[in-house]
Amino acid sequence: MNPAEDYIISKPEPWRSILMELQVIIKHTIPEVEEQFKWHLPFYSVHGKMCCFLNFRKTFVDLGITSGIHIDIHKEHLIAGEKRKTLRSLRYYSLEDIDVEVLQNVLKAAANLNKKS
Repeated sequence: MNPAEDYIISKPEPWRSILMELQVIIKHTIPEVEEQFKWHLPFYSVHGKMCCFLNFRKTFVDLGITSGIHIDIHKEHLIAGEKRKTLRSLRYYSLEDIDVEVLQNVLKAAANLNKKS
């Protein structure tokens, strides 16, 4: 197992299941994605540039989009936070919170940002 998978497997339920589902959706939606482990978190890069990451935050799972400020779709789902300049995230409190269509659209938009720049 790689460190990113170790991170996911080490989390308690229901967070482990949410993280696993998100990992599968990321890899399925962006086939060229490269999974890495940076800053103690699973990171996903496209064309050598960081695209998104997974982070367990005690009461939810955060799927951070590194250039999320530039995504023009599903803005109502993207959370900015107080200290985030370009980062946006999708937050999940349960497996049922995962709207696969919204997630895939946001992931594709994030991956396309990396292709353009």
